[in-house]
Amino acid sequence: MPEYAHALVWFRRDLRDFDHAALCHALQCARQVACVFVFDRDILDALPGPADRRLEFIHASVTELQHALQARGGGLIVRHGVARDEIVRLAAELGVDAVFFNHDDDPAALARDAAVETALHAQGMAVHHDKDAVIFERGEVLTASGTPYSVFTPYKNAWLKKLTPSHLQAYPVEAYAGQLSALSTPVPTLQEMGFAPTNLRELGFPTGMSGGAQLFGDFLQRIDRYQATRDFPALKGPSYLSAHLRFGTVSIRQLAAAAWRQGGHGAQTWLSELIWRDFYHQILWYRPDVAQGHAFKPHYDALPWPNPPGHFAAWCEARTGYPLIDAAMRQLNQTGYMHNRLRMVTASFLTKDLLVDWRLGERYFADRLIDYDLAANSGGWQWAASVGCDAQPWFRIFNPLAQSEKFDPQGVFIRRYVPELARVPEKFIHAPWRLPVSEQMRLGVIVGQTYPAPIVEHAFQRAQALALFKAIRPARSV
Repeated sequence: MPEYAHALVWFRRDLRDFDHAALCHALQCARQVACVFVFDRDILDALPGPADRRLEFIHASVTELQHALQARGGGLIVRHGVARDEIVRLAAELGVDAVFFNHDDDPAALARDAAVETALHAQGMAVHHDKDAVIFERGEVLTASGTPYSVFTPYKNAWLKKLTPSHLQAYPVEAYAGQLSALSTPVPTLQEMGFAPTNLRELGFPTGMSGGAQLFGDFLQRIDRYQATRDFPALKGPSYLSAHLRFGTVSIRQLAAAAWRQGGHGAQTWLSELIWRDFYHQILWYRPDVAQGHAFKPHYDALPWPNPPGHFAAWCEARTGYPLIDAAMRQLNQTGYMHNRLRMVTASFLTKDLLVDWRLGERYFADRLIDYDLAANSGGWQWAASVGCDAQPWFRIFNPLAQSEKFDPQGVFIRRYVPELARVPEKFIHAPWRLPVSEQMRLGVIVGQTYPAPIVEHAFQRAQALALFKAIRPARSV
């Protein structure tokens, strides 16, 4: 790599000062390295409201990143504006020779980065970008014929076969920190950017590198139990690191290395979840149309989703009458997080029980999840709706009652988020409409009044969903 007098590192979804590809490469080849983060108005102005937990998470993480860089003798310039303009303007102001940043394969980000690179090149500056958010990206894991995988398990097997210790090696940022520039500017407040605080602090949601390290350390103490506990929302089973992965306050190499080296069923199962993440990112790279609402299996774009009036609103507002579904939606609405098993169950319910277009659910999650990741969210919704990358056929339909009874058997999670059902006996907690009327009166739980009656009947809706998919099958040969 060439040597430079001055370089600029552009932080985006990589808010940490350690094991950072772009930062390390810049420090290795430039005598002085300035750092910048831009609160990008192209993104912020499109947010659904002035109170957004993701922005608050980012704001806290950027503040911590600035303090960490200052502790190393460096600094962080923070701006609020249109990133594609701000980066080019700042690079010119500082007179840098090169700009470094890490890959972001979201289609909008790729377009932004291409515009920035073109403008920087026009000013005679070099541009370097690196893989940092995944272990394997783009065309690094392909079939024997050189095509991308469309089914997860063969991709996973190829991923594991390709993996070597070098892929998990950390970038030694600390060894070159002496080249950091001390340039810093104040981090604008949420209010200065036109936003308001949320309940993120009240929720105790850990932010920044310190929050990621805290969660990771805690998870490593129970990773052996991950396989046994991960599907039960009332248990402390997941790592809760998804938002930190999304915004790069943890290192994917550090996480994958810990799982790979530790071994055991729990660690192997968690590593599979990290591989799923790489898989969906590869799908997005090769099929950017999936980010525009197109099904991975194109013939399913013609599915005539009925979208019955009121069904989507009832799902969003946790008024379906199915306790586990409503509890999951309340968890999302109140906290910006939803347990992974429940993401699958609620998505299946919206598409296969309520017969609502998966794109509406995908957009709702995109607006509310703190850990929203375009590749994973789109991939997960298409998987649940049976229109995406899935080895299982379209007639897989989750039974919401069976899921409730299996994964929240005592109704602990349901009672936490649907407290009006707290007094309902365990026998009826999953289907309170089966509670005798006399018992409803005695307990003060009146189905249809204090809690909604079921919006649909699962067996009937299942038949409707099967008919919907069967009707589109001839389009496969077109």
